[in-house]
Amino acid sequence: MESRNGTRLSKVVKRKIVEKEKMTERKQCYRLQVAEPLYRFIEEEALPGTGIKSDDFWRGFDAIVHDLTPINVELLAERARLQEELDNWHRLNPGPVADMEAYKAFLRKIGYLVPVPENVTIDPKNIDHEVSTQGGPQLVVPLTNARYSLNAVNARWVSLYDALYGTDAISEEGGATRSGPFNPVRGQKVIDYARGLLDKFIPLTAGSHVDVTRYYVKDGALAAVLKDGSEAGLKEPSCLVGINGSADAPTSLLFKQHYMHFDMIFDKTSPVCATDPAGVRDIIVEAATTTILDCEDAVTAVDAEDKALVYHNLLGVMMGTLEESVTKNGNTFVRRLNKDREYSCVKTGEKFSLKGRSLVFVRNVGHLMTNPSILDENNNEVYEGIMDGVITSLIMMRDLTTKISSTEGSIYVVKPKQHGPKECAFTNEIFNRVEAMLGLPQYTIKIGIMDEERRTSCNLKACVEATAHRLAFINTGFLDRTGDEIHTSMEAGPMIRKGDMKKTKWIQAYEDNNVYVGLECGMRGVAQIGKGMWAAPDLMADMIEQKIGHLKAGANTAWVPSPTAAVLHALHYHQVNIEETQAAMDAKRPFPSVLDDLLVVPVEANPSWTPEEIQQELDNNCQSLLGYVVRWVNLGVGCSKVPDITDTALMEDRATLRISSQHIANWLRHGIATVPQVMETLKRMAVVVDNQNANEPGYYRMSDDYEHNPGFRAACDLVFKGLSQPSGYTEPLLHMWRRRAKVYYSCGCGCCCSCGQ
Repeated sequence: MESRNGTRLSKVVKRKIVEKEKMTERKQCYRLQVAEPLYRFIEEEALPGTGIKSDDFWRGFDAIVHDLTPINVELLAERARLQEELDNWHRLNPGPVADMEAYKAFLRKIGYLVPVPENVTIDPKNIDHEVSTQGGPQLVVPLTNARYSLNAVNARWVSLYDALYGTDAISEEGGATRSGPFNPVRGQKVIDYARGLLDKFIPLTAGSHVDVTRYYVKDGALAAVLKDGSEAGLKEPSCLVGINGSADAPTSLLFKQHYMHFDMIFDKTSPVCATDPAGVRDIIVEAATTTILDCEDAVTAVDAEDKALVYHNLLGVMMGTLEESVTKNGNTFVRRLNKDREYSCVKTGEKFSLKGRSLVFVRNVGHLMTNPSILDENNNEVYEGIMDGVITSLIMMRDLTTKISSTEGSIYVVKPKQHGPKECAFTNEIFNRVEAMLGLPQYTIKIGIMDEERRTSCNLKACVEATAHRLAFINTGFLDRTGDEIHTSMEAGPMIRKGDMKKTKWIQAYEDNNVYVGLECGMRGVAQIGKGMWAAPDLMADMIEQKIGHLKAGANTAWVPSPTAAVLHALHYHQVNIEETQAAMDAKRPFPSVLDDLLVVPVEANPSWTPEEIQQELDNNCQSLLGYVVRWVNLGVGCSKVPDITDTALMEDRATLRISSQHIANWLRHGIATVPQVMETLKRMAVVVDNQNANEPGYYRMSDDYEHNPGFRAACDLVFKGLSQPSGYTEPLLHMWRRRAKVYYSCGCGCCCSCGQ
């Protein structure tokens, strides 16, 4: 399908990449060949101050790589073997599973299903309270972006007034528009909304917070003066825990409910208080209690320069030195990590502080990918998951001294895309080796398991057992999980439409099972049971209405796309007592087995879609695919708001891409769509995506040159080579095309082929 000129381009760019990598200066560190940018980072930034000698580090790193690489290879070979077994079975037994008992027997025979361990109880030590008891919203942010990283870690405390005023959480009816200069009509709506929340969270003994004209502290308790001159206190006086300023004229009052805090700020000189007789300038809500700084799905780190930037920003957070110059509303300032918040106890006057920053997790790369940052003695790229395990742990060691993040002396690592208990056990072994190498007590490093692959879901209890002394969280990820569902059963037949996936039995079973297993394994009051991302950052009214369901279902954390979303989702943690919810669920043990529902294959038994419905599905998938890929490959943006086909902005990362590309590949495989039809759709949707990105700096239009645009070519590969991609993952092709794009656009004119450079 590639023109001769397209073939020439591919060969030219491939040659340039090879030449560039040959010219990359490398340092020989035992048997490892380390690219200069990464070597300099380790030697000049990461090692100094740790007490670890350079020679000891590289010798230990070399040993870990060479001892663990063969195991990594075997685990990936096991993935391929199981997929081949599944493909053959589905070819012989096409369509929905007709005999579930026979299917399960087959899965056990090939080793896909393993015996369920009976008594598993996790036992991690030195767990921070944000993980064990507090709960709260969780942010995920790309480490390649220093400003986003700072914003996320600082999102422990966020303005409720700003979040309400600037989003659709409050309607614009009645003249309450949010564009332009400050609108007092909308401002009053914000105040009224916030007072309504106070009536729910900290109700008064009489009257409403709406009618309060003054707040002060009397005899160690809140006193609220109402419009009629009467006074009321709190129905639960213990909710007031801290104060700044004097008892008669506080500058802030700190409240606590369900382990979550909010700070009522007073300043009658503020324009915000013009219509507020109580002088409340803002309510600062404890929001993102934990943040995942991401080295994986949200970033485009394909070489040593990229990886060094990722690690540099992580080190800056752990050292408290990361800074970013920000210009906002014409003013430029330097953003740094927030300091802790200081208060006095309302009863004793004793000073105390609350952390001003989120507890930090770092998400490592999974077991699949390699990276040219480090080569072995045979010029093979080192597995990136092993590399991340060593280097991010080295960096996170700093926090054991600085306590920027953990106060209990733990390092938190999220490990994604693991397939089953053997791979989880391998992750455990990686960190056993890393701790020994770095001189850390065993189990200092805690693990978060992303339950986002079918084999992990089906064997989740065994996965927990394999990491019982390290486990800090388990979290569902609907998007990657759906992509894996499609690829695992690719040969069964055409999958149902993407929009119908959320209505299937396996999805509900998957979400239920994650909570059931977490509670069965003793995670209540010890670790996080999490739920996935709210993907529409501009639809906050819908999020407020719907995302409370995650807590009612038994989760004690859930992902949000922004600090604004974090503060609004934090309101749910005041409405739902997670401790009581999980205890009530736990009392209902034994939980029902959901394995049969979990194994339902979402294949359409009798496809009867009209041509219009088929084309609509292709349009949706192709637009989603291109909208993300062109930014990833051409612009190096791993996670951002990407407009969907209706122009609704969605927070996208590689998981969305995995679904779209695998779904199209599946329909091609089973004759629902044709190659010419998909190619026509890709080109037509490329025009749509080009127009949606018309104002994006540095954007190269795909429709100007379909044959040479790396982003468009990558999208085509993801679809037309989708059947052969390991587990349907997009990373191998994305990394290849991103490296090509960096060469392709390096000449500055966007056409290195024609200019001959």
